[in-house]
Amino acid sequence: MSNVPEGLRYTKDHEWAKLEGKRARIGITDFAQDQLTDVVYVELPPIGKAVKQGEPIGTVESVKAVSEIFAPISGPSSMSTRLSWTSPSW
Repeated sequence: MSNVPEGLRYTKDHEWAKLEGKRARIGITDFAQDQLTDVVYVELPPIGKAVKQGEPIGTVESVKAVSEIFAPISGPSSMSTRLSWTSPSW
């Protein structure tokens, strides 16, 4: 069974965004994580790069596949975004 936390806004491509003050935390859904299995590498946009909603912003590589990550919202990439991806809580 997938974990579906409250307060997240989801895309059709299994990304989510959660507003936290003037910033937003982004991630991939529990379902997407389960499908990927063991993640071995994550490619992210450079800090400060403007990202546009719906456009590819990076990739997540697992032992099974490489999948694109699409921006669930528009705005600049920040250090907190980078830390969220490199220190996942799942």
